[in-house]
Amino acid sequence: MRISVIGAGSWGTTLAVLLTHNHFEVTLWTHQQEEAEEMRGRRENTTFLPGVRIPECVHITSDLEEATHSRDILVLAVPSQFLRRVLSEMPEPAFVGLDASIIVNVAKGIERGTLMTMSELLRDVFPRLAPSKVVTLSGPSHAEEVSRQIPTAVVAASVDIQTAKVVQRAFSTSYFRVYVNDDIRGVELGGALKNVIAIGAGISDGAGFGDNTKAAIMTRGMAEIVRLGVALGAQPKTFAGLSGMGDLIVTCISKYSRNRYVGEEVGKGRKLEEVLSSMEMVAEGVETTRSAVELSHRYNVEMPIAAEVYKVLFEGKNPHDAMAALMSRDLREEG
Repeated sequence: MRISVIGAGSWGTTLAVLLTHNHFEVTLWTHQQEEAEEMRGRRENTTFLPGVRIPECVHITSDLEEATHSRDILVLAVPSQFLRRVLSEMPEPAFVGLDASIIVNVAKGIERGTLMTMSELLRDVFPRLAPSKVVTLSGPSHAEEVSRQIPTAVVAASVDIQTAKVVQRAFSTSYFRVYVNDDIRGVELGGALKNVIAIGAGISDGAGFGDNTKAAIMTRGMAEIVRLGVALGAQPKTFAGLSGMGDLIVTCISKYSRNRYVGEEVGKGRKLEEVLSSMEMVAEGVETTRSAVELSHRYNVEMPIAAEVYKVLFEGKNPHDAMAALMSRDLREEG
C-alpha cells in the first residue's frame, strides 16, 4: 500500500513514522524544500518533533504532485485553517477517479467564515470526491506520546464503515488502537469543539481557579458540545467516545495541549497575539472559538462557556469577570 502524509508538523511526522510499522511505502510532504532537505539529512523533524528518528524508508519531499500521485491513502495533516490552500494546490486526480484511494483527515477544526468541517471542505474543493472515500481520524492522541509508542486509542469515522475499517487496519499497531464509527459529523465536531473548552480550562488554570472549576468547565463544556453537535446532525453517543469525552479530557489536562496552554497564558494576563506569536505550532481552538460562537448563534444553541472564552480571547474580558458571568446565570436543571 502506498500512503502519503501531507503536512510535516508533529502529528504528520508521527503518523508517517507509525505507518512504517505496518511496512507500507510512506511519503511525507512538507511545504518548504529546505525543511525537506534538512529532514532527509538529519532523519529528524527538529522543529516539531525533536528526538524522534524518521526511518530511512520514509520518503520526504516538498513536491506536492509527487506526494499525491497514485496513492492508496492520502493523509491530510495540515492545520484546518490552511487546509483549503493546500488542497487548492493539489492535482484533482489525486482524489478523483481512483476507486481505491482513501482520504484521511486528521486536522481538528472548523473553517473560519464557511463554518465547514474538514470533510465538508474537502468536498467543497473537490465536488466529485465521493463522501464514502473520506475518513476522519481523531481522538486523544498527542504526537509527543504516540511518537514514543505510548499506548493510544483513536477512532476512524466515515459514512462508509468499510472504508473506515480499511483505515483501521492500516493504522493499528501494538501501541495505536483504532476503533471505527460511521458518525463522521460527530467525530469531527467533537475533535474541533473540545479545543474551545480546553482553552477555557487553560484560562481557568491561568487565572488561579481550582480543580473543581476545571471539572465544571469540562463537564458543562461537553454539554455545550453535544447540544451544538446534535443541532448539526451528529449522534449524541459519539460525544461519549474517544473523539468527544476522551479528547476533551486529554486536551484540558495534558502538558502537551497547545490549546490549554494558550488559555493558561491568556488567563495569566498575556495578550492573545503575543502568545500565538511565540508558538511554533498551531492552536486550532483559537479560530474554532470564532466558528463555534457563530454556529451557536446560527442554530440558536446555548453555549455560555464558548461565549465567555470568545470574550476573553477577542474582547479582552477579564477571566474573573467571565467566571462571575457563568456562575451567576439563572439556576436550572442539569442537562
